[in-house]
Amino acid sequence: MAVHDYDLVVIGAGSGGVRAARIAASHGARVAIAEEYRVGGTCVIRGCVPKKLLVYASRFHGEFEDAAGFGWTIGSARFDWRTLIANKDKEIDRLEAAYRSTLARWKVETIESRAVVTGAHSVRFERTGRAVSARHILIATGGTPSAGDMPGAELAISSNEAFHLTSLPKRIVIAGGGYIAAEFAGIFAGLGSVTTQVYRGAQILRGFDQDLRDDVTAAMGKRGVTIRNNATITALEKVSSGLAVALSDGARLEADAVMLAIGRVPNTAGLGLEAAGVALKANGAVVVDAQSRSSVPSIYAVGDVTDRFALTPVAIREGHAFADSVFGGKPWEADHALIPTAVFSEPEIGTVGLNEADARAKHGAIDIYKTRFRPMKYVLAGRDERMLMKLVVDGATDTVLGCHVLGPDAAEIVQMAAIAMKMGATKRDFDATMALHPSAAEELVTMRDKWVPPAA
Repeated sequence: MAVHDYDLVVIGAGSGGVRAARIAASHGARVAIAEEYRVGGTCVIRGCVPKKLLVYASRFHGEFEDAAGFGWTIGSARFDWRTLIANKDKEIDRLEAAYRSTLARWKVETIESRAVVTGAHSVRFERTGRAVSARHILIATGGTPSAGDMPGAELAISSNEAFHLTSLPKRIVIAGGGYIAAEFAGIFAGLGSVTTQVYRGAQILRGFDQDLRDDVTAAMGKRGVTIRNNATITALEKVSSGLAVALSDGARLEADAVMLAIGRVPNTAGLGLEAAGVALKANGAVVVDAQSRSSVPSIYAVGDVTDRFALTPVAIREGHAFADSVFGGKPWEADHALIPTAVFSEPEIGTVGLNEADARAKHGAIDIYKTRFRPMKYVLAGRDERMLMKLVVDGATDTVLGCHVLGPDAAEIVQMAAIAMKMGATKRDFDATMALHPSAAEELVTMRDKWVPPAA
């Protein structure tokens, strides 16, 4: 049996890579993990964690307004972007230190360098030129923002740079219609920026339940986000007043910043994978099987770099499954069914399972239960905003196929609904569950009437 420098070399110290490294080391493997930027990956360093902190910050504006209805008199409130970013940076530093400490505790060697795969069992660290051999290699390099190709694209920022702006832009144009675009539109609008979201399609958040899309679009408009659908940015130009933004529909906007959130691509460029014989998709994603194994038996990949599900908990689960299976003698596969997800837009979306359209296509006869109501908190506040709760149910088996929530704490509510759905809960099980009153979530167990579409 060949002797290697390491049992496992992980390339990429994000959530999936760190979990795989730690679990493999706990099974006695000799592990090294290479990271060219910062330990923690996209989620911790410039993704979901700092984004959620900015989301919290953006909500205070509305909270101050709502307080008056509850008898509070709020003095003149001022927001300071530099303070928010500085405090955010402190928290990210703390989390990175915790990740590094975890790796050190499990005796995983952290190598601060870009790594390139040079063969089925070999890796070179670019910073020093050192070459090592490994029994197994794990690619966990995540994704990277797609770059624009319009004239002046270099003037725009991505979500990466948004976390490090030196000042809050007074006017911002955000291109894109997915999670990141919708979330940053809510962040900047809530913090006081004049915000325009530009999307090439007919409606933002493609793939989500249509009721969610309709309601969040309307609510974002009420909160100050201007959404321009069926349009793209065709050119950017620096002018004396900031940036001139030309749109495909002939409109011309002016902004202090333009953010491109037009998608993300697997981060495999320059890793040497093709030369090593690893099959890649057209977009650069590593082709893997259910065990996360690539076309080269000794090379695996987990997380966003595989273009399966670009969600942090998925990467963590895939990394854990890989390490247990390869090094722990406990083979198992990450289950990609019924993955709950949230969009931290304003208002917030939480969803798990099939949307109505997909459920009809897959199951035929389905029943829909849904309700819209004003959350109790907004009654005294006088806020004109509705919450949406919707269950998609298999008409033949009564199994709950989808749960969709829009409104305060939607993500927290759906996380718990996902447990029931993973266990195969039926609508009868929801109905038999005692309501927790007064709460918004009780609507999920008190809806009794099937929704009937209005007559044409």
